[in-house]
Amino acid sequence: MIDNPPALTIHRGHRRPDPALVARFRGAQTSHLVDAMQGRGALDWRIKPLDPASAFAGPALTAYAYPADIVAMFGAIAEAAPGDVIVLGCDAFTGTAVIGDQAAGMMRNKGISAFVTDGLARDRAGILATGLPVYCMGIQPNSPALNGPGTVGAPVTLGGVHVRPGDVVVGDADGVVVVPADRLTEVLAALDQVRAAEAEMERQVKAGMTLTDGARALVAAARIVQG
Repeated sequence: MIDNPPALTIHRGHRRPDPALVARFRGAQTSHLVDAMQGRGALDWRIKPLDPASAFAGPALTAYAYPADIVAMFGAIAEAAPGDVIVLGCDAFTGTAVIGDQAAGMMRNKGISAFVTDGLARDRAGILATGLPVYCMGIQPNSPALNGPGTVGAPVTLGGVHVRPGDVVVGDADGVVVVPADRLTEVLAALDQVRAAEAEMERQVKAGMTLTDGARALVAAARIVQG
């Protein structure tokens, strides 16, 4: 009998972001990051953490898995460096899971920061026990195959966002945001401004503000119809 090895393509050599820049994204609120990128950058709202207390930031190691297959997921584990975030696209396939508790445990052992997919997971309790932040579209007990084809280290699109290896990925209870690798310094500068503005707004709201001057002007300029 002729063995047919699984089809897996691995692209190597992508540039990794400066760890000092990546560290500055840790603890960033995803909504603040989106505001720092002109209102864009968040993945599809359905990609949420299995544990709402999850939070992470790290460089993306991208992978693409054909529907119902996880060769690419294991290839990504093998290629990942400590601190990486595995970002696995699977065309939002919902017939099987693309990660379970044992794979999550292996990722945690490898030092991977988080796993993000537009697919599904299984073994929720076991995944939570590993402590690995897992962001997915939901839970499905069906098991996948190990045949391929799959790809690791090439750009992928999932959740409506194009993700390249080395982009910085940030997650919290609200979802996941992708910061392009060539915009890290720019976004960090804008993030500081957003945080300052949000802090001032919070102060004014706590002091009793009901509308900002801008919102009040918008309402005043509206066409009002008496009903």
